[in-house]
Amino acid sequence: MKVEITVNGESTSADVEPRQLLAHYLRETVGLKATNIGCDTTSCGACTVLLDGDAVKSCTVLSVQADQQSVTTMEGLEGASQGRPEHPVTAAFRSEHGLQCGFCTPGMVMSAVSLISHDDDLDERKVREGLEGNLCRCTGYHNIVRAVLVAAGKDPDAAQKAEAESDALRTAPAFSRGESAEEARA
Repeated sequence: MKVEITVNGESTSADVEPRQLLAHYLRETVGLKATNIGCDTTSCGACTVLLDGDAVKSCTVLSVQADQQSVTTMEGLEGASQGRPEHPVTAAFRSEHGLQCGFCTPGMVMSAVSLISHDDDLDERKVREGLEGNLCRCTGYHNIVRAVLVAAGKDPDAAQKAEAESDALRTAPAFSRGESAEEARA
């Protein structure tokens, strides 16, 4: 089957087998290597790309399903090449040390780009939930979450303090919350 897919703003076309995965199309046909294949089972998220602006795991999308659509990979973000300004998400991952070995980073970055574009009011909980389908075997995710919050224009320290205060209020004795004994029992 012939597919025509816009990849990182450039038109591509090729004859593909109907069962060819989008990840393989990007890596083997188009020659873009940032889309990593880690599991082939949609478990790790290393192959995440944007398909018409939405994050998808390209190891479970067929190339024919992407026909006549637009795909953005890590290489397609601003600053990936040609001296353009660095994309805010990649800049935040760098400044907040949101990567270790780098294998999961392209998938994490692409998921973060999608998450930020779909939610104006991100907090730590929403970021952690939004990145739930992306695994990193090298880190505890703390710096990745900070990087996404920074890229979204949020202060990760303020978000952490607010969440800690909220947790403290939920677990504080009733008298410290200004409640009477009857209110606390209700």
